[in-house]
Amino acid sequence: MDLTGEERIAASRDTVWKALNDPEILRACIPGCESLEKISDTELEAIVGVKIGPVKARFNGKVQLTNLNPPSSYTISGEGKGGVAGFAKGGADVTLIEEGSETVLAYVVNADVGGKIAQLGSRLIASTSKKLATQFFENFNAAVSGT
Repeated sequence: MDLTGEERIAASRDTVWKALNDPEILRACIPGCESLEKISDTELEAIVGVKIGPVKARFNGKVQLTNLNPPSSYTISGEGKGGVAGFAKGGADVTLIEEGSETVLAYVVNADVGGKIAQLGSRLIASTSKKLATQFFENFNAAVSGT
């Protein structure tokens, strides 16, 4: 499943780029994120708790940053295991476009789940994924622009 969107952020592209690479800001913006540790310049480890319908899961996983083109774009991808709940994997292609004193953050998110969570149905998974992605980018916008 793919989700696309954009956020207009009242900050320079360099400021937005730095925030996209700051584990503390990302941890605060990711819904359900319990921890996010930087392993290297392109790898992080995360623990995220989510609820999809009646299933509550805690995912442990790794996040990779690839296709780095500072300060214009990158791809962030990850995979997490949620025990009996199953697994989740996905990523986002993020592009930053400077427009005056603002930055437009455009994204294409893809997500895939398996195991018990996959049995919940594609509509519920799609709506929850969209909600979580929207919430992250809104949180990120507020954190970076100070609104």
